[in-house]
Amino acid sequence: MRTSDMQALGDVAAEGLTVLNTLVRGTHRGIARRVFTSIGPAARPVEVVHDAIAGAVYNALDSAGHRIPPALSTWAAAGLAFDDDPALDERPGIAEAIAALTGIYGDELAERGSPWAAPMSIRVAGHPVALTADAITAEFPRPTDALAVFVHGLCQTEASWRRPPRITAEVDERPYGERLCEDLGFTPIDIRYNTGLHISTNGRSLDEILTRLVEIWPVPVRRIALIGHSMGGLVVRSACHYGHERNRRWTRSTRQVICLGSPHLGADLEKGVNAATWVMSKFGESRAVAELLNLRSDGIKDLRYGALLDSDWDAADPDEFLRDRCSEVPFLPGARYHFVATSAGPAALGLLLGDHLVRPSSASGRGRRRRLPFADDAGLTLTGLHHFDLLNHPEIYVKIREWLTP
Repeated sequence: MRTSDMQALGDVAAEGLTVLNTLVRGTHRGIARRVFTSIGPAARPVEVVHDAIAGAVYNALDSAGHRIPPALSTWAAAGLAFDDDPALDERPGIAEAIAALTGIYGDELAERGSPWAAPMSIRVAGHPVALTADAITAEFPRPTDALAVFVHGLCQTEASWRRPPRITAEVDERPYGERLCEDLGFTPIDIRYNTGLHISTNGRSLDEILTRLVEIWPVPVRRIALIGHSMGGLVVRSACHYGHERNRRWTRSTRQVICLGSPHLGADLEKGVNAATWVMSKFGESRAVAELLNLRSDGIKDLRYGALLDSDWDAADPDEFLRDRCSEVPFLPGARYHFVATSAGPAALGLLLGDHLVRPSSASGRGRRRRLPFADDAGLTLTGLHHFDLLNHPEIYVKIREWLTP
């Protein structure tokens, strides 16, 4: 393990202990205050002694939690680290665990300069590819003039696209990118990013990467298809907006944008957490739990209503109660937009629960107050599938291939 990874592990452990200590302290304080208040002024002397002892104990635990894990990781790194080892975020399995952590806490990790909050990058076989002509040529020895760019969802990596289909029948289990390469000549480009950052921040980063990629691609790029799963579809739409504002060449080459289960109008789970924390913050006993839940990342909070632009969040309280501030973002001129929506159950139950994370009305952009301009024949709605089935499913691939066929 590398020195930087050991130190990152120590920092994360220290932060976890601090958060746990804060949660216990806040819950203890809220309950104690309720008890002492119910007794009245006679309990004041006992309350003062109780608060002094409890404060000293929690302060000591807080100090220990801040100091001990980083000290242990530094000590371990001095004798056990091997900086020639591959980074942890390049190792299968471990990379997925780090991605889950960054989805929940990635904005804070980025502010702390953690190596686990790596910037957005193109990935091949798990490792990042430098945006230089030599590196691109080495990693893509058979480039074509058509690029299919895949952008994963929250708490995931590019490896999520290689998830085997959840089907008992014998089917082609290869990911969409490999099949599009063979069937239509698209070169698949896998993107990995810190899903804890604001969607608009990642949208700007994707714009920068595609701008540079088109400049150094070994052959002239004729067509680009952008395919995003869940949050990835929102990142793609954000990138298209910022790229179009800057008149980027890649936006003029983009012909299709495909969003698989993307919460264009928001995700009910995030709305529910927002409402629950707002209520819990009103009571002393549960206020610490609300504060803990409100530590969830900027990226997760953007999913509440599908915030794509900086202006959707930069002047707002991120924990305000269920207020939709999102602007409507026009589709990219010259590109055809498609969606795939699914529900885990049939009929009314499916409309209510969706795929367990995103309802069909949000994935298709068809709400009562907001409506995205998808063409009537631009979508696919399925039943009996959950959110992650969209990553690799034969019926969905057939539709993607149909949409991308010239």
